[in-house]
Amino acid sequence: MKNAVSSALRNSLRLRLLAGTLFWIAASIIAAGWGLSSLFQRHVEVQFHAELKTYLDQLTAQLTLDSKGQPTLALPLSDPRLSRPYSGCYWQIDEINDAAPVSSGLLRSRSLWDHVLAVPPDTPADGEIHQHRIAGPEGKMLGMGERSVRIDDIPDGKPRSFRLIVAADESLMSEPVARFSDALWVALGVLGMGLVVAALVQVFVGLAPLRKLHAALGKVRSGETPRLNGDFPAEIMPLVEELNTVLAQNAEVVERARTQAGNLAHALKTPLSVLANAADAASKPASREHEALARLVLEHVSTARRQVDYHLARAQAAATSRIPGARTPLQPVIDGLLRTMRHIHAERQLDLTCRRFSEAMVFRGEAQDLQEMLGNLLDNACKWASQQVRVDAERKGNELCIIIDDDGVGLAAAQRDAVIRRGIRADEQVPGSGLGLAIVEDLARLYGGRLELMDSPLGGLRSALTLPATN
Repeated sequence: MKNAVSSALRNSLRLRLLAGTLFWIAASIIAAGWGLSSLFQRHVEVQFHAELKTYLDQLTAQLTLDSKGQPTLALPLSDPRLSRPYSGCYWQIDEINDAAPVSSGLLRSRSLWDHVLAVPPDTPADGEIHQHRIAGPEGKMLGMGERSVRIDDIPDGKPRSFRLIVAADESLMSEPVARFSDALWVALGVLGMGLVVAALVQVFVGLAPLRKLHAALGKVRSGETPRLNGDFPAEIMPLVEELNTVLAQNAEVVERARTQAGNLAHALKTPLSVLANAADAASKPASREHEALARLVLEHVSTARRQVDYHLARAQAAATSRIPGARTPLQPVIDGLLRTMRHIHAERQLDLTCRRFSEAMVFRGEAQDLQEMLGNLLDNACKWASQQVRVDAERKGNELCIIIDDDGVGLAAAQRDAVIRRGIRADEQVPGSGLGLAIVEDLARLYGGRLELMDSPLGGLRSALTLPATN
């Protein structure tokens, strides 16, 4: 599982961007939640103890001794909770002597009712405030502050010391923190969801130009356009320009290769023609002494010419089979070839038929190569047909299947593989080089297609040529 996730992150830019963004969103939300919650908790604690100090100041200000020398408050403290039993806010006055309590709970707030606060046995110095956590009424934990006060001006002249104690239920501090934390995490959760949605939108919108580039490349590959077109962001335009430059250079190289192949063909065919003419002249009755040599020259010139035609056709197809943007409608090519075949085989009065094809029947390749393949198959069918040759085609997904049937004598299954081999002829009585089907097979394979020979419903041979179609 770990390896699968790691592989997905390595292979997907979208996943890497999302993973990094989501990680930092989660880390930021957690850090912000923890930090804000801690800050608020400290703030509440400070406020809590500040309020206790306020109670201590009021208690200190109101503490006095009555005529009998007993401690009393000149005025009650202002907070009404101190008068409500077990309200959570309390005060208590203990008398101490030499750091030991003389009387605990000498005076208490009404909120303590019958409860006396048990305070740790320490006595703060004058003016100091000590803080403790103690158990209060009903077992609730209290936050407590205490202060020692000494009264000197008394009738008998003996100073007396008192411990002033104020306390409050810690829930007055923890409950606001809990409520704040709950609200905070809900708010941060909503914020996090919004940031996740924003990250998703940002990633998908940010990568949209790459999807647009992919679509543009698909159009180039399918032959709809020879170069990348469209408006792209400034960051992607250098890549688009480089790709267009590569496409232009590739087309230039292919055109140069095609020109050189044509030049080579002309350069070789001219001396071959001269040799053939010379050999033909030498084979006439006036030059019988050279007849054997002439036949030998003619045979080898013919072989060389066939090999030149075959390899030039194959080299040109290899150069053009991967050209981006090449596309050829099927109907015009077949119509042109049928007109040519009717002219070539006019004396035989063959019935050449073909139905009309839809505009979707488009070959992803060069027109010259399609003409080469279909021309060889049609010529072969016309040579062997008795009366009828029928052409049909259908599209299967991203492939074109072109079917050529004839009503000739057909071809045995054992011979079908042999006739596709270079230079093999099914019948030496029929004119030809034996390279036609081999050229078709090689061209089809260069385009990722195939040629299949099978029995025709017309009684002769069926040639099924499968080639890539444009999207």
